[in-house]
Amino acid sequence: MSATERPPRADARRNREKLLAAASTAFAAAETTVSLEAVAREAGVGIGTLYRHFPTREVLVEAVYSAELDDVVAHATSLLAEHPSDVALRAWMCRYAAFVATKRGMFDTLSAGWTSGSISPPTTRERITGALVEILDAGARDGSLRADVEADDVLAMLLGVFYSATAGNSTERIERLLDLVLDAVRPR
Repeated sequence: MSATERPPRADARRNREKLLAAASTAFAAAETTVSLEAVAREAGVGIGTLYRHFPTREVLVEAVYSAELDDVVAHATSLLAEHPSDVALRAWMCRYAAFVATKRGMFDTLSAGWTSGSISPPTTRERITGALVEILDAGARDGSLRADVEADDVLAMLLGVFYSATAGNSTERIERLLDLVLDAVRPR
């Protein structure tokens, strides 16, 4: 923001947050393309307000994706502050699983935007790996997790779980698979 620009008004900030929350919920529940009018209606604002904040579908999708990725990454630190490392890892894996599962309604727009260059390529892998490194390092220090495990290996296992967990899989199966991943990184 330049020195002559004023910060957004409080109501504008609230409207932006309501739009992000409504879009996040709509994209997570969607089986098909989400209507921007439905997002505005759910947020309790007009379509003009949505377009003032997010001039295109791509801008809205990128903002939702970025905000949720920020939350997933930050969640690692907050969990470590509250729980032992192995418990923090298990809780973080659940949060990451939810993040991945809720991208169904956004994936086509994200993919097309990354390909065309209208959406910046994400640093998702690097950021997720960084969160895993933080938890794994803490676990290696406190002895609750193996010291010889690499974050990329854990991420590969998680992506395998998410890839194999199609829409027809039960939550119980995903939870069971996440427990197996955790067992793999605990000391023998």
